[in-house]
Amino acid sequence: MASKYLSSLSKDDYSNLTKKLWSIQNSRCFICEEEIDLEVNSTNIDHIIPLANKGKDIEENFAVTHESCNKSKQDANLKIAKILARLKKIQSKVQLEGNKTASLDDILKYYKGSKFEFKYSIENNNTLKYSFSDNGDNTIYKTPIFIDNLSGEKSCFIEVPIEYLFHDKIINPRGINRSIGKLIKEFDKGNPQLHLSLARINNGKLQIFDGQHKAVAQILLGTKKMVIRVFLEPNIDRLTETNTNAGSLLRQIAFDKSIMRQLNNTLYAERVKRYQIEHDLKEDNFSFSEQQLIDYFKGDGANIKKYVTDAIKHSVTNSKDNKLKAYIDFEGKAKDLPISYSAFDKTILSSFISTKLILKTPIDYKTDEGLNPREVEINQIVKLLNILAEKIYINKFKPEIGVSRIEKKIIDKKDTDITDDHLIAYRISKEEILHNWLLYLKMVIKAYYTNTGKMVNDNEMFQIPFDEQLWTNIENFIDNLYHLPLWKDRGMASTFFAGKNTYDYWKTIFQTGKSLDGAQVLVKPLNFIDMIKPLN
Repeated sequence: MASKYLSSLSKDDYSNLTKKLWSIQNSRCFICEEEIDLEVNSTNIDHIIPLANKGKDIEENFAVTHESCNKSKQDANLKIAKILARLKKIQSKVQLEGNKTASLDDILKYYKGSKFEFKYSIENNNTLKYSFSDNGDNTIYKTPIFIDNLSGEKSCFIEVPIEYLFHDKIINPRGINRSIGKLIKEFDKGNPQLHLSLARINNGKLQIFDGQHKAVAQILLGTKKMVIRVFLEPNIDRLTETNTNAGSLLRQIAFDKSIMRQLNNTLYAERVKRYQIEHDLKEDNFSFSEQQLIDYFKGDGANIKKYVTDAIKHSVTNSKDNKLKAYIDFEGKAKDLPISYSAFDKTILSSFISTKLILKTPIDYKTDEGLNPREVEINQIVKLLNILAEKIYINKFKPEIGVSRIEKKIIDKKDTDITDDHLIAYRISKEEILHNWLLYLKMVIKAYYTNTGKMVNDNEMFQIPFDEQLWTNIENFIDNLYHLPLWKDRGMASTFFAGKNTYDYWKTIFQTGKSLDGAQVLVKPLNFIDMIKPLN
């Protein structure tokens, strides 16, 4: 809605108002909070509270911004635009420093939270006594403790300064997703939070394990205290499983697969710990096998198998040495990364990690010799991922160009910024294509074992240290695959690479060199024996 006040100003009056607002804002943009240089930066004046939201058309409701910030803001409300811009800065900083999504932990630290331990005592088993003396509040607070009739869990409800709140990365490792903007707007309207954040006391710290997005939205809006439900001496295994089931079986919240892997990894570690405790074993005693865990937790055997597999997948994916991780979209909605986590899971992880293999050897078998089957498996898969990253993506795929409408840009002749290397990386990463060429790569590994006279179970291939020659074969295969002419043939944008094709579509092309309708795509069918030879 246009401003009658601004429209009534002369050019000089508008300039004077800009300078006045600029001075009030300490020469910084209201949205991005970066410096404005009035001599070189283009600026806009806009309402802080939009007229459509009953904001007043007066000087006190105006702010000056960079013109670019005002044009690109995601919301008409400058207050919300500033919060989202600040959140974006935090997210970019976290991504740059650790290649991960920002979480409640990062927001709390940015706003000076997560400082103090929670000091409390329990009286008569029915009252929680506590104070926030480290924060200057020496009041002794008391609140009743409630016992859940079904689970027997004890909890209470208290208002807590953010200086005493922490993020529970064990039970809920999720980062902040794209829905946070809607939540911020909802709370800014004054609509109440209908579900409290849940926390537990762990090593003296109040850790939020559920409702982290609601907590983040409130903190970004300036909340310094929050009412939370605190679980006292809870069954951690039960809380973790409940939180996991909420995102999988019950579908109460949206957990993506990568988060489910992390939660199941936690549940696996809890089962291992329980086994040790119930068998009087020390924490560093892993003389029992995966199979023994399944046998011991009889009613939970199917879940234990899943926990084992997910623990391996989590370890591979989140290894600090995994260079491919920088090219995986873990949220599933981004348009700047070539491999969705779903595709990564269905193709790479499914191809190389067996969901059926449960080891009967001790968990610490041959660890001292560096030959522990699971450790060798994880390390070798990570090494393979690094080969893919180095040969296909690093210094070739450009996230700033991304993956959105690549083929359409080529068809429309708007592809001058799309390099051949970027196009190759994009096309070779499409799920249906990735699935099929990984089958050939797997054959390269199997054939090596066959040709060297070794009998190796398909499910155990990565648990045996690869010879240097096998690594050379793998690298040669990727080199030859990368240099196939079709990946950079822009004339195929409207035909073979148009839209999403089936797995069988590309299976036929790789096996015959032709598409299902007989059109020539490859000079000849793929032959993995030829492709392990050094590139000419």
